[in-house]
Amino acid sequence: MLSEERSLGSRIEYHENRAADWLCQRAWVEIDLAALAHNVRQLRNLLGAKTALMAVVKADAYGHGAVTVAQTALQHGASWLGVATIPEGIELREAGIEAPILVMGATNSPTQMEAIVRWQLQPTLCTLKQAWVFSETIAPFSCLPVHLKLDTGMSRLGAPWQEAAPFVQGVDRLPNLRIASLYSHLATADRLDPQVMRQQQHRFVTAVSQVKAAGITIPRIHLANSAATLIDSSLHYDLVRVGLAIYGLYPATHLDSGISLKPVLRVQARITQIKTIQPGTGVSYNHIYVADRERTIAVVAIGYADGVPRNLSDRLSVLVRGQRVRQLGAITMDQLMIDVTGIPDLQEGEIVTLLGQQGQEQISADDWATMLGTISWEILCGFKHRLPRIALPAK
Repeated sequence: MLSEERSLGSRIEYHENRAADWLCQRAWVEIDLAALAHNVRQLRNLLGAKTALMAVVKADAYGHGAVTVAQTALQHGASWLGVATIPEGIELREAGIEAPILVMGATNSPTQMEAIVRWQLQPTLCTLKQAWVFSETIAPFSCLPVHLKLDTGMSRLGAPWQEAAPFVQGVDRLPNLRIASLYSHLATADRLDPQVMRQQQHRFVTAVSQVKAAGITIPRIHLANSAATLIDSSLHYDLVRVGLAIYGLYPATHLDSGISLKPVLRVQARITQIKTIQPGTGVSYNHIYVADRERTIAVVAIGYADGVPRNLSDRLSVLVRGQRVRQLGAITMDQLMIDVTGIPDLQEGEIVTLLGQQGQEQISADDWATMLGTISWEILCGFKHRLPRIALPAK
């Protein structure tokens, strides 16, 4: 067995029922729970004693595995969980997680509302009509905690901030509902120019003041996402909703000076064949790469069906034995080719790192995002589930 395999194998032996599976995998995603725990503790240390930390685990925890991430985050400082859909919340409850779970997406049908109650989830309400239907639907049940969302400039879900007082008053009068929080979402917190963010903060504070003036007490208010959590403690209020940062990435480069975050996810695959090609030989579909001289290439068992964007074709770098090497030609559905000319005695079965650290070199989701003109969130969420998630234990 290769030395790197021995090292990694020893790190995942606690998955006794999965160790053999890992050895047979063509490609996989590693989830470093020690890095995740570190990030949550770092973020928790930014907050005051009265500010709670919500770990946002929607979209299968940005591709990291919702249950494992939620359990680890709760063990290391988070006290709330955030999801986008009811099935995401149900998955956490079925795993035995008892922490409060906020469903941040829309919930409109009676069937959805009954599921909210059954699984003890906490919905987001954006309109009085939605609140009225909830109140009527859950009448046979106990009082349901609900979270009221205001639109302060995102132009997405939420009641208009100017109508905060009548909105909150209307919900407060309905039976079977208990207001648990009032919140909004920032649209530009990761930008260098804070003008729009401050405008949203001002609108939010104004709305909260109007609600208080109407004689209604709100148990908690919250506004901050990852960027706002990192940039300014005045945005923390009673709760922060942190997604990207717990996964070890910064929402923007200018936000990386406050705390040290560690990437949690690493994508790896195996070499399945090594061959020598001659000058003038084309590689992969449409021969967008043609060898300029004799080269040794390796076929790697991962492709765009696994979540490696095809638009990175012939631009991607990967790590082999701690060295950065070039990917050649078009990335195919299940495989891609790399130039390993300068690496002697390479063997089939050796490990290639596409994202993450190997030796002293590191490739991040930000690197891919920059090349593609997108954001790191999309990269993390793009890895398909035919790539098994192998969780490395937290310390």
